[in-house]
Amino acid sequence: MHLLYRTLTMLTLVALPASAEMKQEPDPLFRSDEILSMTITAPLTTLVRERPKDDYLPGVIQYTQADGTVVQLDLEIRTRGHFRHEICDYPPLLLNLRKKQTDGTVFDQQNKLKLVIHCKYSERYEQIVLREYLAYRLLNAVTDMSFRVRLLRVKFVNTEGDDGAQERYAFLIEHKNRLGARYGLEDLKVERTTVAAIQPDRLNLTSVFEFLIGNTDFSPVAGAPDEGCCHNYVLFGNGTDPIIAIPYDFDQSGFVDAPYAAANKRFRIRSVRQRVYRGRCGNNEYVEASLTRFRDRRDVIYTLVLNQEGLESRERKELIRYIDDFYELIDDPRAIERKIIKKCI
Repeated sequence: MHLLYRTLTMLTLVALPASAEMKQEPDPLFRSDEILSMTITAPLTTLVRERPKDDYLPGVIQYTQADGTVVQLDLEIRTRGHFRHEICDYPPLLLNLRKKQTDGTVFDQQNKLKLVIHCKYSERYEQIVLREYLAYRLLNAVTDMSFRVRLLRVKFVNTEGDDGAQERYAFLIEHKNRLGARYGLEDLKVERTTVAAIQPDRLNLTSVFEFLIGNTDFSPVAGAPDEGCCHNYVLFGNGTDPIIAIPYDFDQSGFVDAPYAAANKRFRIRSVRQRVYRGRCGNNEYVEASLTRFRDRRDVIYTLVLNQEGLESRERKELIRYIDDFYELIDDPRAIERKIIKKCI
């Protein structure tokens, strides 16, 4: 083992915690991993053709509870996002629920929720939805301080035509305010920050996660041009302790491998499936603790992929091979030094 890596390993004296102290349990919507079947009825033609991002359109959510009771909730819906909003036939959606109606339902405490749906009408793109959902689940497996997700089977009914209902997989993402509430933290509205201001062990854990899924489309310290801070990271704080940076949006990763994902030429890679470590050199002392956490959760990570309902056999095998490559690398001290320690930024 090289002296540099051995020294860094010895410096890691404190094991990385699985989660910080939660102030409250996750909301009902995100306590279960069961697929939630529902119907969304809305003016889908206008949503798809005009893609309103400022004005909501009226709609309805309907689902059946375990006791057989049918629940119907009023809904406001609009499109959201940037890249996918421009290139997809079906843009990502934002759901706005009425809190007074959600009391006592699975949507209790929910207001605004991001809904991730298929980009185009094909089986390939439905698999992409499941793969990105799994990316969130892999991060959940190594730390509770991450965005929870809930997989759905949605029947989309168009109030503006009789073109037939579509039934597809989709998933909801926990709102950042609800994630913050779990830990007594606030979403920070800043233009940018510094690596030194962010809790280093947790930032390194997410850096290793981004390496696992082969993602380079993020920055925990700055936003993209014309965007606020930070690019595909949300910053949380309490005004006293270091900032907590939590990632989201993984469709540009090699794990998801969306047809529209493009390799960033800045990193000299030919495919998004090529892994590039983008952890910070100042946090290298936490690398071994981060890797240990992923080793400890290895079986959980594989089980999530192996048991994912709706995932086609070919997709499952591809994801397993991709994860295999990661674990083969982090089980090799020389590869860790070459691909992670010496590739920090």
